[in-house]
Parts: sequence; C-alpha cells; structure tokens
Amino acid sequence: MLIRVRSKDGNFRLELQPTDDGSVLATKIIDTTIDADPKSVTMSNQPRGGELPLSLLNGRTVASLGLKHGDLLFIAYKPALSAPTSPVPTGAATLSGAAGVSSSSVPVVAGPVSKRPWELAQEDAVDTYWRQKDGKIPRSRDTQFCKHGPNGMCDYCMPLEPHDAKYHADHSIKHLSFHSYLRKVAPPKLGAQAGTSANMPPLEPLDYKVKVPCPSASHKPWPEGICTKCQPSAITLQSQPFRMVDHLEFASPAIIDRFLGGWRASGEQRFGWMVGRYEKYDEVPMGVKAVVEAVHEPPQEGDLDGLSLELPWEDEERIEKVARMCSKGGADDGMKIVGMIWTDLTTNTEDRSKSVCKRHADSYFLSSLETLFAAKVQNSHPAASRSSSTGVFSSRMVAAVLSGTPEGGIDVSAYMASEQACAMVEADMIEPSVDPGIVRVKEEAEGRYIPDVFYRFRNEYGLEVKQSAKPCFPVEYLLVTLTHGFPTVSTPAFLSTDFPIENRPGVENQDMPTMITELSKLKAPELRPEHRTDVSKVTKYLSDWHLVAFLGSTGVLDQADMLTFARVLTHPDVSDPNVLDPILKNEGWGTLMAIVRESGPAPARPSRPAPSADASDFPDIPPEAFDIPADGGGGGGGGSGEKTCPHCTFANPAGSADCEVCGLPLEG
Repeated sequence: MLIRVRSKDGNFRLELQPTDDGSVLATKIIDTTIDADPKSVTMSNQPRGGELPLSLLNGRTVASLGLKHGDLLFIAYKPALSAPTSPVPTGAATLSGAAGVSSSSVPVVAGPVSKRPWELAQEDAVDTYWRQKDGKIPRSRDTQFCKHGPNGMCDYCMPLEPHDAKYHADHSIKHLSFHSYLRKVAPPKLGAQAGTSANMPPLEPLDYKVKVPCPSASHKPWPEGICTKCQPSAITLQSQPFRMVDHLEFASPAIIDRFLGGWRASGEQRFGWMVGRYEKYDEVPMGVKAVVEAVHEPPQEGDLDGLSLELPWEDEERIEKVARMCSKGGADDGMKIVGMIWTDLTTNTEDRSKSVCKRHADSYFLSSLETLFAAKVQNSHPAASRSSSTGVFSSRMVAAVLSGTPEGGIDVSAYMASEQACAMVEADMIEPSVDPGIVRVKEEAEGRYIPDVFYRFRNEYGLEVKQSAKPCFPVEYLLVTLTHGFPTVSTPAFLSTDFPIENRPGVENQDMPTMITELSKLKAPELRPEHRTDVSKVTKYLSDWHLVAFLGSTGVLDQADMLTFARVLTHPDVSDPNVLDPILKNEGWGTLMAIVRESGPAPARPSRPAPSADASDFPDIPPEAFDIPADGGGGGGGGSGEKTCPHCTFANPAGSADCEVCGLPLEG
C-alpha cells in the first residue's frame, strides 16, 4: 500500500504493508525530512489541527491506525539545533519518481504503547450508554404507502437516522443532540472497522489563539512574527447546530422554591451551583438531560440588581467530593456540579405580588456579561469525550436564570454558551458592553491578535447579509437554548429541604446547635430499628443535601463515615425499618449521638399535681386546721395570729393593716 506524505520539504510516497509496525512508518517519515528534530515531528490527516507525535505510532500496525491505500498525511517538525546537512534522503520515492540521495535514518526506539488523549478520556455514564445504541428513530407501518406485510419494511417505515432534518423540523427540535451530531459527522463504520478506536476522532476543539511556536518554524514566535500557518482564520459567527445538553430537569419544585427563599427574605439576588447528574432524554433523539437534585450556594455578596462572587470558590473541591459520594440507585459515578443558577428579579412597584419582566425578545434573554461568565465556567469544566483529538470537547455546564414573566410570575430559562463563545473568551477576544444585548470585540493590543469576525443576518429585504462583527454584535450569536421542566412523577434523591442553607448570613444560620436540637427532638440517640415511625422521621430529616454537605465540614465524620452517610441518605427507602442500619453501626454516628446527648436540651419532666389533704385521712388533726393557708395566714414566716411585714420583716399583730415600724402596707 502507498501512503502519501506532505511536508515543507515536498511530497513523498511511502511503500508499506498493512502489517508493518508503526515505528516503520515513523522511520520513513523522518527520512523524508531535512535536519528535523525527531522528537518534534508530528503528523495529521488535515493541513491544520489534530497533530500527533510520531511516538504514538509505536506498537501499532499500519492497518490498526486506520490508514488505507492512498491516504495523505501532513507532516510538521522543528529543525534540529545542530545537525549535519544532508541531501534529500532515500527510503521514499518522490511523486515524480526520482529517487533521493541516501542519508542515515534516525531510528525510532520501540517502547511501551502510549495511549492517545481520546483513549484516556473518562466519559460520563450517559455517553457510554448512547455509544452502545444505534440511535435510530423507529417508525410504525404507514397504512397509506406501505404495501408489504407486517414483517416487512420499506422506505416509508424504516427507522430514521437520529439527525434526520425533517423529523427535527416536524417536532420543533432546534438543535441536534451531541450524539446525533456525532452520528452525522462520523457515521458508524461497518465491517471489520466497526467499533475500532484507532481511527482519528472526528471532532477538533475550536482554537482562535495564535499557534506558538509556529508549525512552519519559519519565523520567530508571536508576537515577534506571524504567518498564515500560525494565525487563526477569519471567524463567521453562526448558530451552533448541536447542544451538549438538551433539557434541564429539576427533581422537585421544592428545590426552586427553597432557592427563591433567599431572595424573598433579603430582596438581594442569589447564586447557586446545581448539583445532580446527566441522564438520557427520550424526547430528543439520543438526547441528554441534566437532572438537578440540589442547589448549593457559595459565599457571595448579593445586591438589589446583581451580585458578586469569587471563582474558584473556597469550598469547591470539598463539595465536588461530597457530590461524588452521593449516588442514586447505587450508581458508581455519583453526582456532580451540572450547572449554575441565579436570580434576576425585581418586584413590581404597583403590585408587590408580581415581578417585572426584563428579559424578552425586544431586550435580551441572557446578557453579554452573563454569557461571557457562562463561557468562562464552561472552559473550566470541559466534558470528556473519546470523539475529540484532545480528549475533551466543549462542556455540559448549564446556565439557568430565574426572572419575571410577562404575566408577572417567575420562571426558569436555561442556556449554554456556544463553542465559538468559549473559544473567543479563551482567546481574550470579546468583552461585555454597557448594553446587555451587545457583545464588544476587543481592540488589538500587545500580545493579543484579533482575526476578522463576521456574522450573518437577514436584512429588511429578506436577503442574507454578511457583516463585520467589529466593534460589536448581538449576544444571541453566542447562545444555545435548552428546554426545562419537572418530572411527571417526582422522586428526588433528597427527601428534605428543611435544614438551613449555607452562606445566608442574617437569613439562615447553619450550625451544630440547630442540628443537635432537631435530632434531640426526633429522639435520634434512642433510635432502634423496631421504632419504625422514629426511623422514618429521622431518615427524612437527614436526607437533605445541605445537611449532608454540612456534616462533612464539622469534623465529626471521617472519610469512610462520610461516604456511608452520603450513600445511605441519597434516595433512601423510608418504608424500610432497616434503612439506617449502616449508619447506626457507624462509629461516626455514635460520636454524633454522644454530642447530641451532652449538648441537647434536657427532656422536660412531667409535672405531677400535689396530693390534696383530706380531714378523713388525719383523724387526730382538728378539721379547722385544714382551712389555714399554707403561708401561715398571709404574711408568711411568723407565729399564729401575726403578720410579717414583707418590707422590714417586723411581726405585726394579726389585725394590723400597716406595719408599725416602717408604715408600709402589709399586703404589698
């Protein structure tokens, strides 16, 4: 088989056998170069992007690399610092058929097989699920056009591809799901190549930065030099055809209501990280949805019309670790931070029960500042993918905003920043403007290269026009919209939302006394499996994300105890009297209950009425003695027939109204 090679030294043809080792191909490629540093030689199946070092060829056959007869490889390298000059090497015939002059070949040392970035990617469980499915859209037999029997199939009833344009248009699906998009750009291979991971991945993350150093190595690195090989191409903004997440689902309406409680109590805007997981979404072909089980609020400073927070936040690593411990239904991957949510609410001055609608088609849906913030967060949380040459592609972080509706209510809107938005933020090309619906393109400065940026729109005549995006363009070109909602049958992983929420100073206090008092009221220290009602109440109270996250910060539980608590309290079965057995046998639970016994409020003793004295019980005492008051006749403390002054304690005669010594009333 012939493999074509193209580099700055010319075009070459390499004769290989499909069973040859990849090191043979690497050696022949190096032989075609002039003064090349062997460690810097890279290859790709396209002129720009997807470059891989030759060391990855070791231990693989040419056939397993996915190479076929006539394939073209693009080679780039850096010149060696000190290497003897040599003519065009042999070992490869040029396209004209002339043989080159012989030169010493650089051997490639065989070593252990190193995995490529996309082979090391740890994809989410939902990605693994969809890779095992064909994603075809089933169709029933058409009674009008199908002429075959019930076991036959024709063009009118055969399954559709998941990226079928007509199906999406008929069902008002604006964007392809990520895996439908993969099926479109890289259809599954048939035969012997089906399922092989050796082929080049179809996706390449966008990069609008200047390549440093230049692949051609013909000039000094940027900013001292630039050429067409290292500078980014012109950018044309367009609607993204796919979305990484198709739907945002809140496991329970109580999650939204509890989050809104911070704004209702203080009037200040609030921000939170959505904790949950990704699942398949059946309403869209090969769809993915983000299921939110809780909202964790980081430290922040709210205001009437905005808020400020610090990124990365202080407790981020610990919260992500706690989220991974919480698994629903025994899942191994647990939960994770799936997005962010914030409020943008203003009360209507004319009707305090309604909110002002600020986001609509005539203003904006997501401001430029919020869009760039979402893009920055997405860049810091990339999604692992085996379909990308770098092992990661885009992100699945969802941005949700709670704002007023035209009817005066409150609703959720879900968005994501497009891949172009993330690449432009990464390249420091754009910035927010005073107008929330406009994004501004930055000016070129030292160390910052800004390529030409264009966007398309239809003018007043219905014609598609291409216009320069400098100095600014509408923010809608950087957004991807998502649907949102609640499940038909709510089965949240956490049963309670009563525990105080973190980082709400002055509104809610999250501390040990609050938890100890509640556990003491529920009689948690005396909990036994046979006390079915008490077990159910304690389970419901403990199954709270904010309580589980708080327990991890108290220092009472170690890592193993925390893992047990998180697993048991995530989606527990309250009807099972033994549901808390793993926790009750835990050493950390014993320590916590000891604290509850020592610090909890003392149980109130029941008051018993004093026994009444009856003359029949004491025959030796005269009956008139039972009519004498307990205080000895009203003054207390003196002999019979005397009144003790409550002011000076002088014993006055029984018939006196005022004290004979101080003159004050004896009854006062």
